[in-house]
Order: sequence, then structure tokens, then C-alpha cells
Amino acid sequence: MEQKHLDTNRILWDKKTAIHKDAEFYNLKGFLAGETSLKEIEFTALKDRVKGKSILHLQCHFGQDSLSLARLGAQVTAVDFSEVSIGLGRSLNEELGLDVSFVVSDIYSLPENLSGHFDFIFTSYGVLTWLPDLDRWAAVVAHFLKPGGTFYMAEFHPTLYMYDHDNQKIGYRYFDHTDPYEEIEQGTYADANADIAQREYFWSHSLATVFQSLLKQKLQVIDFQEFDFSPYNCFPHMKEVEPNRFVFGDLDNRMPHVFSIEMKK
Repeated sequence: MEQKHLDTNRILWDKKTAIHKDAEFYNLKGFLAGETSLKEIEFTALKDRVKGKSILHLQCHFGQDSLSLARLGAQVTAVDFSEVSIGLGRSLNEELGLDVSFVVSDIYSLPENLSGHFDFIFTSYGVLTWLPDLDRWAAVVAHFLKPGGTFYMAEFHPTLYMYDHDNQKIGYRYFDHTDPYEEIEQGTYADANADIAQREYFWSHSLATVFQSLLKQKLQVIDFQEFDFSPYNCFPHMKEVEPNRFVFGDLDNRMPHVFSIEMKK
């Protein structure tokens, strides 16, 4: 049954890519002109550390962040399960004259489709909710990370994921559950009016599950941060309170929106 869920989601992301490449949300014109797609949180954490380093970017979508890391001087391998996304990433890579290696694979199958080890493993924003099993995910992270290497993730906070943003109330579990949520998505986070209606499956994961999955792989925590804003305006009913900082809900009582983890092998 899990494979059915992943296959359904892959079809969804194939369709999303065709919409996202032209969406203002992704600002592809500005990106091709030289703007970075990396946001304040991860750009600050990585900008001075990745030159000359090998980076494995997991769940890269169509690779804007992968290409942005390459512009900072990193040697990047980018992975996504959507062939359409990877195809667009390869096209952008060629157009920009960069040298990112793009790989089509779901996370769990990646050891069968890629070899080597990396100085950094990077992943960000809206990645974990698509994965049914974080223990298996963390094992893949550990498999590809060099001894002494760094895992870095910036991700939406599980507290934020509890909310049904359309109806502005709590609608989802905080703690993990075996069975996925099943919904029909209308439009996408990048274009709410897009002509797309597709079934999707997603999972809740608590912070404890995220940490424990990585700690089981003997990764050591170097840094953990929580942020009371999102760098993306990607949920309904968000307000921009500072440039490129978006908040959902009561501005005087902000919930955590994003967390970041840095761990070392």
C-alpha cells in the first residue's frame, strides 16, 4: 500500500512541476538572472561553508536550491522522485552552465541508484510530510554522509502542520500515525488557482520522531533553531510582517513556523 501512496504523490508532483515553473512563487525569471532561491534561514547557515564541498540535496523538486548551492561553489547532486522535476532541473542546469548532477529516485531507493559519500546533506521545506517512515529516511542520510560530514535541514514546524489553514483551526495530529492522511488538493501552494485537482497522501511527524530517527543513526546535534515566521507565503491566511517573513494566525502570539537542525556524523 505504501508504494501506491508514493506513486500517487509522484504523479501529483509531476503535475505540480508543470505549474510551478511558471508560477510567480518560484520567480524563475529572477533566478535565471542571478537571484538565489535559498531563503534567509538556510542561506545564512550555509553560504560561507559549502564552497568546494560535495552536497547531496534530497527532495530537490526542480532544483533551484541545488543550482543556488552550485553557484556558491558546491559540487551538488540533486535527487527527486519526479522525472518531470528532474528533467526541468537538468534543463536549467544546462542553461546556466552549471554542473549539478540530477538523479531520479525516491529517498528509500536512493542507495540502489546512487553511490558515493558527501560532505553535506541538505533538505528543506515541506519534505518530511511526504515520507511515511523517518527511520528509513534517516538511515539513507547516514548512508551517504561522510564521517565528519554535516546534515542540515530547514523544515516547516510540525506545530504549523497541525492547522487546517483554510478553516483556521486545528485539523491534524501532532504525533505520528501509521496511516496517511488522504486528500484531494485543489490548486497548489504556489498557485492556488491552478487547474489541478489531484489525490495526495501525507504523514504527520513530531519533532521527537525527527530527532530520534537521526539520533538512532549516531548523528550528533550541533545546532537546533525554531523560527516564528515562514520565508514562504505558502499557506492560506498568512501575512507578511517583515520583508520575506510570513506569519499565520495571531501576530501577538506567534506559533513556531520553521525549525532547523544541523547534525554531524
